[in-house]
Order: sequence, then C-alpha cells, then structure tokens
Amino acid sequence: MYEIKVRSSFSAAHNLRNYRGKCENLHGHNWNIEAVFSYKSLRPDGLAVDFKEAKTLLKSVLEKFDHSYLNEVSVFKKLNPTSENMARSIYDGIKKANKHIDSVSVWENESSCATYREACCGA
Repeated sequence: MYEIKVRSSFSAAHNLRNYRGKCENLHGHNWNIEAVFSYKSLRPDGLAVDFKEAKTLLKSVLEKFDHSYLNEVSVFKKLNPTSENMARSIYDGIKKANKHIDSVSVWENESSCATYREACCGA
C-alpha cells in the first residue's frame, strides 16, 4: 500500500455553538490540514498520484474556508464548526474528486488535531 500525504493551510474565524468556555466566543486559527491518500498500486509512470494534483485538489476544497467566518459557510450554518466536523467536510469534498482519500487531519494549533476517516471493515 502506498500512502501519499499533502498539507495546506488557511486562516479563518469561528465560534462553537452549545459550548461553555472561551471557544464559544468569536476567535480564529491558522488551520493546518493534512490529506492522506492510499493506493494499492502505482501508475505506469511510477507515481501513486502526482503531489501537485493532490495539493491542487486539497486547496480547491479549502478555498471556501480561507479568510472566512466558518459559522457562515453553508456547511456550517447548522453544523457546529468544530475541527472534527471540518475534517469530515474536507474529506467529503476531496472524495468527490478522488476516491483514494484515506483521512483528513485538521490542526487548529500545533498540539490539537482531529482526524476523520471512513470506518473500515465493518467497524
């Protein structure tokens, strides 16, 4: 199995709904996103996927979030804009274009990360 990872980032603000604490107030992050793709085999050119192609796809999915108030982005008008929900939303966006997406990790700072991947094998 081949695993390809690409990273990108964006800046955005949000506030958490139904939360008691500082994060219920408007605040922002410089979000770092990692997308992991898994392939069983390589293309004839020896690549699983071109890094440039994977980075372009990730950036295109993140574009709507950059310099936004996440609570006003359509997907988060009702869904709480948590790191967990962001990871799922980004994963779903990538999967529409590349079925080899394995996981998406959303880092809201250097020590806090949420990862989403689809359940495997009946889990």
